Amino acid sequence: MPDPETITAAIASNVRAQRAHRGMTLDALAARSGVSRGMLVQIEQCRTNPSVTTLTRIADALGVTVARLVEVSDTPVVRVVHASDVVTLWRSDKGGSARLLVGSDAPAILEMWDWALAPGEHHDGDAHPAGTREMLTVLEGELTLSVYGKSHVVGLDEAVLFSADRPHRYANETAGRLRFIMVVTEPRQTPDAPVAAPPARRVRGAP
Repeated sequence: MPDPETITAAIASNVRAQRAHRGMTLDALAARSGVSRGMLVQIEQCRTNPSVTTLTRIADALGVTVARLVEVSDTPVVRVVHASDVVTLWRSDKGGSARLLVGSDAPAILEMWDWALAPGEHHDGDAHPAGTREMLTVLEGELTLSVYGKSHVVGLDEAVLFSADRPHRYANETAGRLRFIMVVTEPRQTPDAPVAAPPARRVRGAP
């Protein structure tokens, strides 16, 4: 996995480049993303390591994936992501983690995540932009997925598909470890077209 300093530098460069490509000012990106101008300045000047929530808000506003913002180099036509290159964007003291395996933003925004939650852990996701869907499959343990307050239990080797443009929660309510693979797909808006500020969302990622 790339070291944190390399990732922070890549994020700084990619956010600047994506914003410049769209002719957006810092104020415009702040208004669209819900991330303060001061935070954007710190990110672009490589002075902070932003949270996944902040990255996803910026990615949504720019019409790209989180994966595009953390890319250390340009993506080739065929990209094999080796284990050493997978980026861990969140890790808890209890052993939970969120690993962004791979992502693409053409023709639609698409991301694949590897999530782990320790016993008793949960993660609350904000509503993603309209039309966003998530698919999950449980590799270990049991997932309790709550959407709009209604809970659904997804067991080992089971899968679930749901509309993620509403609040949702992933929880491990068992005494064992939970691990699941999550795919997020989001309709891509025209990058240069003015759009209303999207609702703040998690993750795709983490706290």
